[in-house]
Amino acid sequence: MSERKSVILVVDDERDHADGIAESLEKLPAKPLAIYNGKDAVEILRSQQIDVVVTDLKLGGDIDGLAILEEAKKHGDRTEVILITAYATIDTCKEAIKRGAYDYLVKPIDIDQLRTLVRQACRKASSAYSRQTRSDDLGQEDFVFEGVRGTSPIMQGIFEVLQRVAPTNISVLIEGRSGTGKELLARAIHNKSPRRDKSFRPINCAGLTETLLESELFGHVKGAFTGATTDRKGLFQIADKGTLLLDEIGDMPLNMQAKLLRVIEDGVVIPVGSNKATVVDVRIISATNHDLTRLIEEKRFRQDLYFRIKGVNVSLPALRDRPEDIPALTEYFLKEATTEIGSKLTGITDAAMTALVNYDWPGNIRQLRNCIRTMVVMCDRDELDVADIPPEIAQRPQLAAGSRAAGALAGVPLNELEKQAIIDTLAKTQGNREKAAKILGIGERTLYRKIKEYNL
Repeated sequence: MSERKSVILVVDDERDHADGIAESLEKLPAKPLAIYNGKDAVEILRSQQIDVVVTDLKLGGDIDGLAILEEAKKHGDRTEVILITAYATIDTCKEAIKRGAYDYLVKPIDIDQLRTLVRQACRKASSAYSRQTRSDDLGQEDFVFEGVRGTSPIMQGIFEVLQRVAPTNISVLIEGRSGTGKELLARAIHNKSPRRDKSFRPINCAGLTETLLESELFGHVKGAFTGATTDRKGLFQIADKGTLLLDEIGDMPLNMQAKLLRVIEDGVVIPVGSNKATVVDVRIISATNHDLTRLIEEKRFRQDLYFRIKGVNVSLPALRDRPEDIPALTEYFLKEATTEIGSKLTGITDAAMTALVNYDWPGNIRQLRNCIRTMVVMCDRDELDVADIPPEIAQRPQLAAGSRAAGALAGVPLNELEKQAIIDTLAKTQGNREKAAKILGIGERTLYRKIKEYNL
């Protein structure tokens, strides 16, 4: 089967300009279409898959380049938009990037630069299209669920594995630091499985005595122990035909591990104080912030149980290890918080986003989510800014590699904040401009311009 050819939509109300740009892009492995007004462009976006739109910002009629950008983004991340303008202003360009534009070019256009930019945008759109196609082939929607969403390569790899695993009954072991979204990911697996209409039951194995944990999992009969005044079903029975999440399984007492292993192997539960066995059908998902192989070496975790729960093993990275996901997560939590609180906030400034991207987030996604909620509650402006970042985060030395956000709060010009962020991010990526641009949440063309502007 031949590789799908990218489709490029060129929009300009000056016919000669549109035809000229389309002709210049014919050398690419893509199919350019020239359109001469915004209305027709919108109709095409609604009727067929377009990979990249190259549109003039100013178009005759009621539909301009920003309106076309808005229409394109209704289809998710599968369509990239490049704006062309002779009326470049910082505000307009920032607004376009904020709304999801891939990048922008200023007239007169350098054709080689345009081809390079379009080629890069085509690759990005093609990757998104391929992910969507794989999902559709599996009968699944995009595998995202609240805080575990992400476009970084490591998260896309995790999603691809779990899209294949979710429809099965195989057990899953999720490893990761506290706050990385292990329970959210487990719920996503359940919601993408044939068991989605049945119960999903999580239990935190840490902090429970062996007796209480056994009762919670397997149930008990009246009089089984002091305080057992009635019969009670355990989570295995409650989650029958559904999914059971054993959170922090690494903290489970050894004796309880042996009892759990027997139930998983036999599919039979005997409530505490009873001799009556009940057959159950439960999918097991386990989660831990421990290194279970080390616990096995220390004789604190059973190796046979480890092999039973580790059907498929995924490790959620710490948020600091996927900073390119922070802008998308921030936007998601911002939308979530403004909707819940009823705030009229319209967004977040570039300086504040840069500060958030450069913070190390020891509390991971949970901490980021709480931070955004706090900022939304306390902000009395139209946009979140550096000054809205909670003091316990803003004053941490890790924020913005030591002093950038704290300096901004003390009156350091924002251009210095931006310059230092670019320097640090380029250093972090060993000079990889494409990766640095993704981490900073800006287009590569914008990064090139900033590098030249700051003489870096």
